[in-house]
Amino acid sequence: MTTEKVTWLDEAGIEAAIAANHAVNDPGRVREILARAETLVGLSEADVAALCGVTDAELLEEMFAAARRVKTEIYGPRIVLFAPLYFSNICLNECVYCAFRRSNHELDRKILTMDEIEAETAALIDQGHKRLLLIGGEAFPKTGFQYLLDAIERIYSVKRGRGEIRRINVNVAPLSTDEFKQLKDAKIGTYQLFQETYNRKVYETMHPSGAKADFDWRVSVMDRAMAAGIDDVGIGPLFGLHDWRFEMLATMQHIAHLEDAFGVGPHTISVPRMEPAVGSDVSIDPPSPVSDLDFKKIVAILRLAVPYTGIIMSTRESPEMRRATLELGVSQISGGSRTNPGGYATPAEEQAAQFARGDHRSLDEVVRDVAACGHVPSFCTACYRMGRTGQDFMDLAKPGLIREMCGPNALSSFMEYMLDYGSDETVAAGEKAVEAEVASMEPKIARYSQTMMRKVREGKRDVFR
Repeated sequence: MTTEKVTWLDEAGIEAAIAANHAVNDPGRVREILARAETLVGLSEADVAALCGVTDAELLEEMFAAARRVKTEIYGPRIVLFAPLYFSNICLNECVYCAFRRSNHELDRKILTMDEIEAETAALIDQGHKRLLLIGGEAFPKTGFQYLLDAIERIYSVKRGRGEIRRINVNVAPLSTDEFKQLKDAKIGTYQLFQETYNRKVYETMHPSGAKADFDWRVSVMDRAMAAGIDDVGIGPLFGLHDWRFEMLATMQHIAHLEDAFGVGPHTISVPRMEPAVGSDVSIDPPSPVSDLDFKKIVAILRLAVPYTGIIMSTRESPEMRRATLELGVSQISGGSRTNPGGYATPAEEQAAQFARGDHRSLDEVVRDVAACGHVPSFCTACYRMGRTGQDFMDLAKPGLIREMCGPNALSSFMEYMLDYGSDETVAAGEKAVEAEVASMEPKIARYSQTMMRKVREGKRDVFR
């Protein structure tokens, strides 16, 4: 495979910016950047470099406070819930930090049949999930790419009482433009893929063989996806492989490239931090570990830099860290997750998993905690199905119009969860969160919300604007 080298990634410029912003504790400069961020216009790469260099405790707290305000202004208390569905842990790549890598003989290997995918889907629906992320190692069975299309069709076909999966997001190895067109026709939501690290030398060391060893084929994947018409894409590095400041600035360059080329940046940015994986010494002792404080800085800076972009936090992190970062900018979290194929229908040991989870709670426990913290758990998938994606989403989000849909939709989908799946304790916490959210809404939006929730209580499902 011969791939043209990308030109938008300026590693030398990033290194220079890091060196120039090693310790930025000038109150005037930092506060000027934070004030601009609070106007919701986003930040430049230079601004992000400066914020990455902040070490003063008082300025850090001001940064965190600004991030909280921006998060509240755009998202309110809504937190979107999803779960990953791993279809395989078989992989042809040799990523040294991953349990799925080809040479790891400590892992039990499996690729799900369509019936097993249906069973996993049923188990997720029975938890209360409405959206999932289809993910697996870089290897399909003999049917090739068609396997993925068949899996998507099977997942959408599963109905369990009043429950169903309403939107599938996909995280699979880089595809061709034609394959991406087929994914779009299959009605996926977001196509998500992580670069792992944007540093070429580190990337080469961490990916010595397999198709994934081609840095440029991977880093250009979103260009092919968006050229194929998938306008909701999700990016992110794996924090721990290289200096987190480098990855942040490279992410900003990636965002700028997509905005220049397609008029809109990524729909989501994920912030996975390396966790131990079976058979991987690198995962246990990361080359560039990220402290808890720096991890909070990452989330806060991203929220300030790209205010309308969703930030995703997985169950890699502990309940305490997930709770803290919800305040700082995270807008989507997974719940009740398993990272091994077949882990929902037939719960198994973590030996077949991609990485160790930091949060082992059930979906119901996660939902209860989110609600008890004053947030509104949301299972809404309306924007995907109404065509509010890509630039159309941004056109509504930036003037604040999207909140007129998102607030009521979050409440109605949460009401569905409480009535159909929630435990008594979760319903009690949820009702308080719902009451508080309705009370905070503008009267017109509150009336919409109450009408939609009344319809759900009367037995109607999938009520959205």
